[in-house]
Amino acid sequence: MRTLVLNAGYEPLSVVSFRRAVVLVLAGKATILADDDVPIHSSSEVLARPSVILLRRYVKIPTARVAPLSRRAVLRRDSHRCAYCERTATTIDHVLPRSRGGEDSWENLVACCLRCNNAKGSRTPAEMGWVLQARPKAPHGTSWWVRGSERTMPQWDQYLSYANAA
Repeated sequence: MRTLVLNAGYEPLSVVSFRRAVVLVLAGKATILADDDVPIHSSSEVLARPSVILLRRYVKIPTARVAPLSRRAVLRRDSHRCAYCERTATTIDHVLPRSRGGEDSWENLVACCLRCNNAKGSRTPAEMGWVLQARPKAPHGTSWWVRGSERTMPQWDQYLSYANAA
């Protein structure tokens, strides 16, 4: 069981085990905002098992955060859809090939199916007569910085969507 930790300003900070969340709640450092229906029993207490907790004090986080670039993150950003044909993507492709000076950046990497990746080779989409379905760019929103938020729980939706709208 995992728990979403929110800063005092309701922005997502991290995902921790429910045991760590219970320690934060019992220490008075956090309050439970949402829980599942399975309580935790001890010899003297019954406590709701937290799925979302709110820190009582604000934790300052760096404002100039950039989502870390990785193969998994590019696939996630593009919803595992090929940027050229929109089939299921399992690889990533450099829009401007590395052999032509293309960099490993959010703006130059796209999700790509194996068939399109092999066909494109070291050519540009324009040389192939292909059009990108969407212009690649760095993702934004605090849920991209929260480790473990790739697999969300239904109780987290309102807090993650609030953070992305802000």
